[in-house]
Amino acid sequence: MVSLGGIARKLFGSSNDRRVRSYKSRVDEINALEPEIKALSDEALRAKTVEFREQLAAGKTLDDILVPAFAVAREAALRVLGLRPFDVQLIGGMILHEKSIAEMKTGEGKTLVATLPVYLNALAGKGVHVVTVNDYLATRDSAQMGRIYGFLGLSTGVIVHGLDDDQRRAAYASDITYATNNELGFDYLRDNMKYERNQMVQRGHFFAIVDEVDSILVDEARTPLIISGPLDDRSDLYTTIDAFIPMLDEADYEIDEKQRSANFSEVGTEKLENLLREAGLLKGESLYDVENVAIVHHINNALKAHKLFTRDKDYIVRNDEIVIIDEFTGRMMPGRRYSEGQHQALEAKEKVTI
Repeated sequence: MVSLGGIARKLFGSSNDRRVRSYKSRVDEINALEPEIKALSDEALRAKTVEFREQLAAGKTLDDILVPAFAVAREAALRVLGLRPFDVQLIGGMILHEKSIAEMKTGEGKTLVATLPVYLNALAGKGVHVVTVNDYLATRDSAQMGRIYGFLGLSTGVIVHGLDDDQRRAAYASDITYATNNELGFDYLRDNMKYERNQMVQRGHFFAIVDEVDSILVDEARTPLIISGPLDDRSDLYTTIDAFIPMLDEADYEIDEKQRSANFSEVGTEKLENLLREAGLLKGESLYDVENVAIVHHINNALKAHKLFTRDKDYIVRNDEIVIIDEFTGRMMPGRRYSEGQHQALEAKEKVTI
């Protein structure tokens, strides 16, 4: 039995189909401009950017110039990269310009689609951010797609791990800035800790396109961005306590893989108290006396480091440092650290500099 809703969908299409069809008239307008745009020289095509900006200054909106701007961006992509965005990619670009989510399968050219709304919104002169999931993609896309923007007279910057404030400020001052979500988030937090406005690196937030939006706004969003202050150097303590964990037996602790928790049993606590007492680290009679709160924190982190974190799965060791592996994507996340001493416990476990 076919429902009325099913019949309506067959006759008129789903709401998504109807919305996609609504863009066809503008796609036809862009295609109609193609012979005229194709006849322009490289210099005349580049001059279109100045012309569009003058039109915006005279009172036109970005929507008013969308059709010619998309036509210019498409021709630039063809001349620079040899790639001509298809009609469906034009539709994807319009959807992104309207601040909606465009779902495209792998290989359908998402990176190229983004250049259309990026170019259009960059004409406003307020900066456009393209958010990617890792440094490699940010660097690759800024280099490849930056050729299109450069051809049209726009500047491109990229934010990756390891840049100083001056380099970041220059990248954010570009017309288009490629960056990872973490770098953008931490720069925003650091800017809000600066004492003077001229020390800040970001210059406001006008328009952004987020690649892999489900990963960044759902999966990644569950990991808080925390800026920590400097602590006293306690490298020796981490190393000393780390040496105790291999002395324990399976009966000395309980592991819950699902909850990612590790706790000492009564037998294990007694054994640790004796080890800590011999090392001169135990204050008072019991490990759980108030004077030993910091020690308890250290030994719990050391136990987790050995029993819950697996090398080459949760992290790798590279260039004398622990690099976290993203549990959702399997990608390395240089610059990110576990909080509350857990990262230092892993460094002690792997015998790298703490």
